[in-house]
Amino acid sequence: MRLDDIDPTRNARDRGFGGGGGGGGGIMNLLFFLPMIFGRKVGCLMIVVILGAMAVFGMFGGGGMNTGTTPATQVASGQNGGAAGTACSTGARLESCRVMALADTTWEQIFQQAGQRYSPATINFFTGNVQSGCGAASSAVGPFYCPADHGVYLDTAFFDELDQRFRASGDAARIYVVAHEMGHHIQNLLGTSGQVSRAQARASETEANRLSVALELQADCFAGVLFGRNRARLEGGDIEEGMTAANAIGDDTLQRQSQGGVRPETFTHGTSAQRMAALRKGLESGDPGVCTF
Repeated sequence: MRLDDIDPTRNARDRGFGGGGGGGGGIMNLLFFLPMIFGRKVGCLMIVVILGAMAVFGMFGGGGMNTGTTPATQVASGQNGGAAGTACSTGARLESCRVMALADTTWEQIFQQAGQRYSPATINFFTGNVQSGCGAASSAVGPFYCPADHGVYLDTAFFDELDQRFRASGDAARIYVVAHEMGHHIQNLLGTSGQVSRAQARASETEANRLSVALELQADCFAGVLFGRNRARLEGGDIEEGMTAANAIGDDTLQRQSQGGVRPETFTHGTSAQRMAALRKGLESGDPGVCTF
């Protein structure tokens, strides 16, 4: 995907190793790639436990924030971390910063067309471990979004894992990762993740998992919208790279690899087919209205 003419976002911070900042305790939110990292060690049971805890403690969403009346908190570049220019200086980070800028431009237009106010997210780069507004995390959890500080958190070493272990290579696969986390930001702005959090607190484990799957598939669809709205930037093989990444992280695929079988009742992110279908739906339409929850 052609990004070289895009100025990187100014909403970027380098948290370094074990970066500071953040606050507020709690368990990590929306662990998009958790099954990829832990699947062979603890299986999806650990995911269910973590998701259940997040539902109980209300860590999934942004408290029903309405974008028309309550803007997200802005974090100035260079505060509580390295300046944006430093944070975006290297190859993978620069690419991610450009994706964030493209996402902000795209979603701001969509929100304006709907008569709503858009607030950008901040991308936080770290190595090893980090303190976010949702609590502490290590790079083992993979990329994640924290609604408490409207932050995307990324250790770019994950892209090596995506390429080498999961055979999902190429820039579009990496862009999909960031676009998915920005999909969670959109859910936070719209209040969807807050609604899911409250519903999960009252739900059975099976129903809580079903709601989690729906949330993740919508974020995949929103990622597809970013691609679809910027189709002129796509290059040969980009769609295939994105679909390969979505296929690689389906719950069924990961469970077969790690456990030798599939337990649909424990799914938290959706099957490979569902994830590819959600991404394709957003890509082909470019319309977030098709990304129903």
